Amino acid sequence: MGSLQERIAGHLSALEADGLRRRLVPTDPAPHGTLRRGDATLLDFAGNDYLGLSAHPALVERAREWTSRLGTGSGASRLVSGTRTAHLDLEARIAAFKGTEAALLFASGWQANATILPALLRAAPGAMVFTDRLVHASMHAGCAAAGVRQARYRHNDLADLRARLSGKGADAPARIIMTESVFSMDGDLADIAALRAIADEHDAFLIVDEAHATGVLGPRGAGLAAGADVVMGTFSKAMGSFGAYVAASRDTCALLSNAGSGFVYSTAPPPPVLGAIDAALDLVPGMDAERAHIAALGEQLRAGLAKLGLDTRGSASPVVPAVIGEVEATMRIGEALAGRGFLAGTIRPPTVPKGTSRLRMTLRASHRSEDIQRLLEATSEAL
Repeated sequence: MGSLQERIAGHLSALEADGLRRRLVPTDPAPHGTLRRGDATLLDFAGNDYLGLSAHPALVERAREWTSRLGTGSGASRLVSGTRTAHLDLEARIAAFKGTEAALLFASGWQANATILPALLRAAPGAMVFTDRLVHASMHAGCAAAGVRQARYRHNDLADLRARLSGKGADAPARIIMTESVFSMDGDLADIAALRAIADEHDAFLIVDEAHATGVLGPRGAGLAAGADVVMGTFSKAMGSFGAYVAASRDTCALLSNAGSGFVYSTAPPPPVLGAIDAALDLVPGMDAERAHIAALGEQLRAGLAKLGLDTRGSASPVVPAVIGEVEATMRIGEALAGRGFLAGTIRPPTVPKGTSRLRMTLRASHRSEDIQRLLEATSEAL
C-alpha cells in the first residue's frame, strides 16, 4: 500500500500531470502598484489591495504607534486576558461603519466564515442551510464543521432559492441563507435587497460575505450588505491590512464569543494590526474619488475583454475574470502577460469549476486608463 509519504508524493505527481500543482513564488512589493518577481517588475493586476492602502503612510504610522504603545502581541485569547480596550473600541467603530449593533474581530475571513455557522447551529439545531453554489470555500468549511448538508441553489438564481425554501425548507426548525455580496472569482454581485425580502418571506437568517466589497463598494465604502443578519468582511483587501470582522446584532456577537470556536480558541489580533485597521477606518469613508476611478477602469477593462471575445461572467466590481477555459491555455496566457510586464491571477480548478479556468484581473486605485489599454493589448497578443 505504501507509506503516507509515498502517497503524498503520488498525489503531488498527479497534480503536476494535470497542471494543477501550485507553488509559492516570492513576490515583493515595489513602488506605484508594481511587484518584483526575480528580475522582473510587474504591474499588479492580481492582488486585492484595491485602494492601495497596504503601503499608505497613515496605516504604517498607526501600526507603528500602536506597537510602540501596546506591544507586538495580545498574549492570550479574548476570553482569557487578550481583550484590550483597543479591541472593544475598534469593534465599536466597525459596528458604526457597518450600521449594526455590534461587531467582533477575527484573525482572518476564513476563520470567521468557518466559525459562524457551527456557532449558530448550537442555538438552532436542525436548521437547514441554503448556500449559493459559488460561495467561498470557507463557508463550505463552516457547513462541514457544523455537520450540516447544504442545499445549494444555482448561482444568483433567486427563483431556485425560493423553490428550495418552500420545499424542504418549509419543515425545518430554522433556515439560513449564505451568499457573498461580491463573488471572489466571478466579480459579480448578489442582489442583497431581494435576498433580504426572500429571507423575510421564509423567516430565514441571511449571512453575507463582504470580503471583496468592504472598502471599495457601497456608500462610504461600507459594502453592499445592509440589512443582512450577519455580515463578514475582511481588512486584508481594500482596507490594506489583515484580519476580519463579523458585524451583527449584540446577541449574535455574544453567541459567537461564547460558542464560536475560531474566536474562543484563538489569540486576539495584535496591536500592529489593530492600529492599521483603525487608520483605514479613518481614510476609507472619504475615498469616493478612488472608488469612482476603479469603477471606471472596470468598465473599460470589461468592454475591452468583451471585444476580444472573453467572458467576464457579469463582473460589476474590481474583480474582472477573463474566462479562457482550459488549464494549459490559461497558464500559457498568464506567463505571456508576465513576459509583457503584467501579473494577472491564473485561476484553475478546484478554485473554479472544470472548464472555466481564467485570468482573474483585479483593479486598484493606482491603475491608469493607459495601463488598462496596455493590458488589453498584451492580452490580445497573448491569446
